[in-house]
Amino acid sequence: MTFSIETGAQALERVRAAVAADILGQDAAIHESLIAFLARGHVLIEGVPGTAKTLLARRLARALGVRFSRIQFTPDLMPSDVTGVSMVRDPARGFEFQPGPVFTDVLLADEINRAPARTQAALLEAMAERQVTTDGQTRPLDALFTVFATQNPVEQEGTYPLPEAQLDRFLLKVMVGYPDAAAELAMLARHADGFDPEAPSALGDPILSAEEALALRVLPDTVPVAPEVRQYIAAITRATRDEPGLTLGASPRATVALLRAARAAAVLAGRGYVVPDDVKDCVRPVLRHRVVLAPELEVQGRTADDVLGALLLRLEAPR
Repeated sequence: MTFSIETGAQALERVRAAVAADILGQDAAIHESLIAFLARGHVLIEGVPGTAKTLLARRLARALGVRFSRIQFTPDLMPSDVTGVSMVRDPARGFEFQPGPVFTDVLLADEINRAPARTQAALLEAMAERQVTTDGQTRPLDALFTVFATQNPVEQEGTYPLPEAQLDRFLLKVMVGYPDAAAELAMLARHADGFDPEAPSALGDPILSAEEALALRVLPDTVPVAPEVRQYIAAITRATRDEPGLTLGASPRATVALLRAARAAAVLAGRGYVVPDDVKDCVRPVLRHRVVLAPELEVQGRTADDVLGALLLRLEAPR
C-alpha cells in the first residue's frame, strides 16, 4: 500500500472529518493530533476535565484502524502496570512475560500527571526508543506505537509536573479548551438524540486500516524543505535561547521536531513542499512545552504561547 501526497491528504481528510463529526468544537486539536501521528510523534493533550481529551484519542485510533489501549494513571500506579511483568503460569515453563498495555499501536496515558515521576518515567524508554526493557530483555514495540497522553492543568489538585526529559519526548503539546457556543449547542442536540460517548458504537467505523496508517507515515519523509525554510526553522528555535521572557529555550531536538511537524502539516494540506506558514502554525504546539517562561511573566499571567507569538512577529519569514 502506497500513497501519493494527493491521495494521502484525501485519506487523512476522511479521518479528520470522521473524528470532527463526533468531537465538536475541537478542530485545532484534531488537526494537531493528526500532524503528530503522521510525523511519528507523541502527543500531550492538556485541558480541564470534560473537554473530550480521552474521546479524541479513542476516536482517532478507531478512525485510523489501529489497536488501542488505555492506562488510567493514578498515584499508586506501578511501572510494571505500564510495561508488563513476568510471572509463573505453568511451573514446567517457568517465568513468562505478560505484556502490559504499552504493547499496542495507540496508547492513551490518561491523566498522566496524576502518577508520580517514577511511573511517568516508565514510558520514557518506550516513547524515545520504541522498545521496553524488562528483566534484562529488550522487547520492541510496534512500528505504529504512539502515545496520546492527557493531563489536567498543573494547578489542579493531585497533579505532578512532568519532568523536562519526558516533556521533550512529546512532539506536540495540544491545548484543548472549551468549545464555542454553537458547538456546545450541537453537542447537546446530539446527546438529546441518544448519542452516548461511552458506548462502543460511538467510536464509529474505521476509515483506514493499520497498513494504510503505516503507509501514510512515510509521506512526510518525501516532502522537500527548501534551504531558506530550514534556516527559518533554525532561526526560530535559536531565538528562543536568547529571549528575555524565557529562562530555557528550545533544544536542538526541538528544531528537528519543528521540521518534522511542518512536513506533516504540508502533507495534510496536500502540498508536496513546506511553506513558512506550515512552520508558523506548528511553532506553538511544538515549542510551548519545551521552553520555560520567566517567573516575572508567569506572575503577570503571560504564557509561553504569548512569548512565542511575539517572537514570530519579530522574525522575518522567507518569501
